[in-house]
Amino acid sequence: MTQAGPDLTIPACLRAAAREAGEREAVIDGDLRLTYAELSARVDRFGRAVLARGLAPGSRVAVWAPNSARWIVAALGALAAGCILVPLNTRFKGAEVRYALARARVSMVVLDDGFLGNGYLAMLRDADDAEPTPQQPVPALPDLKTIVTIDQTDDEAVFDWDTFDQLADSVPAAELDRRVEALQPDDISDIMFTSGTTGDPKGAMTTHAVNLRVDRAWADMVGLRSDDKYLLVNPLFHSFGYRAGLLATLIRRATLLPQAVFDVPTTLELIERERVTVLPGAPTIYTSILDHPLRSDYDVSSVRLAVTGAAVVPVTLIERMREELGFETVITAYGLTETCGTATVCPPDAPIEKISTTCGVAIPGVEVGIMDRHGALLPPGQDGEVVVRGYNVMVGYYEDPEGTAAVIDRDGWLHTGDVGRLDDDGYLTITDRIKDMIVVGGFNVYPAEVERVLARHPHVSEAAVVGMPDERLGEVGHAYVIPRPGATPSETDLIAFCRANLANFKVPRKVTLVTDLPRTPSGKVQKFKLR
Repeated sequence: MTQAGPDLTIPACLRAAAREAGEREAVIDGDLRLTYAELSARVDRFGRAVLARGLAPGSRVAVWAPNSARWIVAALGALAAGCILVPLNTRFKGAEVRYALARARVSMVVLDDGFLGNGYLAMLRDADDAEPTPQQPVPALPDLKTIVTIDQTDDEAVFDWDTFDQLADSVPAAELDRRVEALQPDDISDIMFTSGTTGDPKGAMTTHAVNLRVDRAWADMVGLRSDDKYLLVNPLFHSFGYRAGLLATLIRRATLLPQAVFDVPTTLELIERERVTVLPGAPTIYTSILDHPLRSDYDVSSVRLAVTGAAVVPVTLIERMREELGFETVITAYGLTETCGTATVCPPDAPIEKISTTCGVAIPGVEVGIMDRHGALLPPGQDGEVVVRGYNVMVGYYEDPEGTAAVIDRDGWLHTGDVGRLDDDGYLTITDRIKDMIVVGGFNVYPAEVERVLARHPHVSEAAVVGMPDERLGEVGHAYVIPRPGATPSETDLIAFCRANLANFKVPRKVTLVTDLPRTPSGKVQKFKLR
């Protein structure tokens, strides 16, 4: 049991920041600039509005929107009301998001209807043809009673942002104070959806205290400072953005600049105008900047720290980031949603060969080991499955004890499904993946999910999806498809079918029609031969 303390829940951490650094800028979002005192006040109003809707402690509140100050206010406001945050991927399609909302039994969702041309409300309501009402805005999701849009809306079944904010006036501030004070460090703070080896989404649960402890360790090891300006390109629905971004800057009382959509000229203009000092991101972010024709038109000399991971990081990329962009410190790290986003970090003072070829060492209080298939830990230099044990390991998958037991063994080791090795100094190198997972620009793609979608196409008999190298994204999906007899589906048609049913990063970039697939005697597809 974690000992209670003034800064061991996320709402308490925000309130402490408002007391200690109230005049320091917390968030810069376009023309909106919020100090920590102003951010705390807005979060409190949102939390009181949540209480006005009757949500009890532990109720699940989802945020389905791009990076913005309002995402931050909604997430922290829900936590202040004692609720559990469920961040949702903005690229999800209707079936994907409805699955997550139903699985976590979400009571309230905050969304940005129309983001990137997507009708989020329409996606929610595609489940059936029933007419929505204010009491039941989404008929297929009986637990979902409240929907709030980031912007204005004429939809009478949902609240727009300003109307929802007015609900706070009906709830005394003292009532929210009691919710914040009642929170315990070991209470679940968030459920972040990931996937298992079969591709079925699972909600990884973590607590307030563990999130803060992990992100304090991350901030310490990368050297994040209170005077830093942190440009948040990583999406807030992802561990890298939410934990190593929002929570890390909150802990350090640094300034966060959320960017809704990654766009190279916009990113470079923000760096130059705001004198950004910290720019973490997946490798594809830096590759896109390095290869952009307008890069030399902007001054990026203010950036002193870049942190990357979430995919295989080529040594040449790190060298180019230093030499061509002039980044003083480039750090690599490794983690999973199930480890609160962080397991290892390469310290800034590590030798260059360590930073260029490894993911760093275990954060304090955490063990990282290499295990053979019999469950024995291996010595340095030998390849095996990467396992993690310590306070950063999730509580478990939400309402899924079997799924939890499949990845956390009796000794507390989390089995990552990644293959790697440790050197004599404890530095981790990832060499392969046991799972079929593909990492596209930092996002996990599980082939089984894509294969199930392709199998629904009327001209497809069977499909197998593997990863193929991609210069910009690291790797992308390549689908091998056996057509139904007499059918000749085109690559364009199959990719369009996937695009209509899957988030964009999951869509295979290449489709090859085949008459058969390599198999074992038992009929299992040998994907290593396809690769």
